[in-house]
Amino acid sequence: MSQKTALVLGATGMVGTELVKLISAKKYYQTINLLTRRPINLSDQTINQQVIDFEQLEKYADLFQVQDVYICLGTTIKAAKTKEAFRKVDYEYVVEAAKLAKRGNIEKLLLITAAGADPKSRVFYSRVKGEVEETLKSMKLHSLHIFKPSLLLGDRKEFRLGEAVMGKASGILTKIMIGPLRPYRPIHAATVAAAMFKSAQTDQLGMHVYPSKEIERMGSS
Repeated sequence: MSQKTALVLGATGMVGTELVKLISAKKYYQTINLLTRRPINLSDQTINQQVIDFEQLEKYADLFQVQDVYICLGTTIKAAKTKEAFRKVDYEYVVEAAKLAKRGNIEKLLLITAAGADPKSRVFYSRVKGEVEETLKSMKLHSLHIFKPSLLLGDRKEFRLGEAVMGKASGILTKIMIGPLRPYRPIHAATVAAAMFKSAQTDQLGMHVYPSKEIERMGSS
């Protein structure tokens, strides 16, 4: 086991759950700090789990003094109820976490946004994702890795009819979505988690953006 340490935000989400399982099994980190809204049943002694109120993220600044910070935070308008509540999770909490990470002098920050993220988008979801990307890019972190997956497949605690239908059709979609449609193929959350972990093991400085096609290649190799 290396002497490296990490922090994961969003460990109860679809990608976050897969990520914690992966990095725990790999024994790459000596300590893994988790900041969650609800407790997770874990037996790994390397994991330090803190159930917190994200409105008081500043109180946990000491836990950001790690090498790698993974941000897998995200919600939906349906779950958040309002656009304001959605923006709080997907923008405000992410930006606050990035500020604490920078203050902690981390080596790498790894963030999930979404395919189609664009600060000028007319679609609210895509616009917020694009805005958070732009804000983090402007922070000039040592090493910033942004992952932009397409439709995520996996075990999601919140039922979404559209994603359930697309998930069942994913095998067919993977075969027919070629050429210019390839970047929009559904991708499994475990593949995204694997790509994030693979990037964390590099020494790349600066900013790196991974579209869904690249995530699929990295996470499957």
